[in-house]
Amino acid sequence: MTLFLILTLSLLVLWWIAWSIDERNVWSVGVYWSEQGDPERLEPHPRARQPVLSAADVTDVDAAAVADPFVVRDGERCYLFVEVVERATRRGAIGLARSGDGIAWRYERIVLREPFHLSYPYVFSYRGEHYMIPESRRANAVRLYRAEAFPNGWRFERELMQGDYHDPSIVRRDGRWWLFALRGRRELTLHGAERLEGPWIEHPASPLAVDEPRLTRSGGRITMVGDRLLRFAQDDEGHYGRAVRAFEIVALDASRYEERELPGSPILAASGSGWNADGMHHADLHDAGDGRLLAYVDGKRIVRCFRARKGARRVAAAITAPFRCASRKVALRALR
Repeated sequence: MTLFLILTLSLLVLWWIAWSIDERNVWSVGVYWSEQGDPERLEPHPRARQPVLSAADVTDVDAAAVADPFVVRDGERCYLFVEVVERATRRGAIGLARSGDGIAWRYERIVLREPFHLSYPYVFSYRGEHYMIPESRRANAVRLYRAEAFPNGWRFERELMQGDYHDPSIVRRDGRWWLFALRGRRELTLHGAERLEGPWIEHPASPLAVDEPRLTRSGGRITMVGDRLLRFAQDDEGHYGRAVRAFEIVALDASRYEERELPGSPILAASGSGWNADGMHHADLHDAGDGRLLAYVDGKRIVRCFRARKGARRVAAAITAPFRCASRKVALRALR
C-alpha cells in the first residue's frame, strides 16, 4: 500500500510539473527596409536596434506584448500606433510612440482604451482628418474613430458594420472605399461604400476565400508600392502568426475582384533567433524616399514559463473527470 501511494503521488507530481509548463507568444515591433524599394526584399534596418519597441518600453501599464504597428508620417514627425496587451487582463489597448527619423522610437502612452479588447490600430488620413479603425470584434462591430486632437485624442464616431470581424483593412481606390476583413475565423470578406460613413455593401465576389489560413486574415496596411496595390495577409497555417504573405490586387471594382500572390511571398517570416524567432504577422510599408521602402513589422518569440496554479487545475480536472462522468450518467438515468 505504501509503495502504491508513493507511486501515485510521484505520478501526480510529474503530471503537475508537465502541465504547469506553459507557452506564451511575446510580440515586439521592429523596423525593416528595402534599399531597392522592393517589398519582396525586406530586411532588418541596419540602423535600428531591434526590436524598436517592446513590452518593456511601455511605461503606463504592465504590458505583456506590443504588436500590429501602424505609422503616420507627418513631415519630420512620425507617430506609431500599436496594440498594447495588458498583462493582468490580457486585454488590448492602443498605445502611441513618437520618432524623429522613423527608426528610433520613444513610447508615450495609451491613447485609446475601451471596456473590450482593441488591436490592429489601422490609422489613415482623409481630407485633412485622421481616422482609426481598430479591431473591435469583442464589441461585435467594425468601429470608426476620429482624432479630435491628433495623435492623443480619439473619439468614437460610428459603427461601420456589425458582426465578428477580425483586422479590418480599408483602402480608397477610384473614388470608392473598400474594406477587407476576416469574418468569424473562416471567411475573407470584402465590402464597399461610396462614403466612409457607409452604408457598406458586401461585394458580389465576397467571401473572397474560405478556410484558407494562409491568406484570409489581414496582415497590415493595403499600400501602393510603385504602380502595384498590395494586400498583406497573415500566414496562420499550422500556428498563429507564422509569416506575412503579399498579394497584388489586379482587379477591384463594383463587380470584380482579382489578386495574385507575389513570387517572393512570404515576404516576412521567423528569423530563428531573438525577438522574432518564432514568427511575424504584420507589415506597414512606407516610401522612405530615394526609391527605398520602410516597413514597420512585428515578430514573436515563444516563451516557456512555469504556472503552478494552472498545472494544479489540470491535475485536479484529470482526477475528478471520471467522477463527473459517472455523475452525468446517473443524472441521465434518472431523467429516463
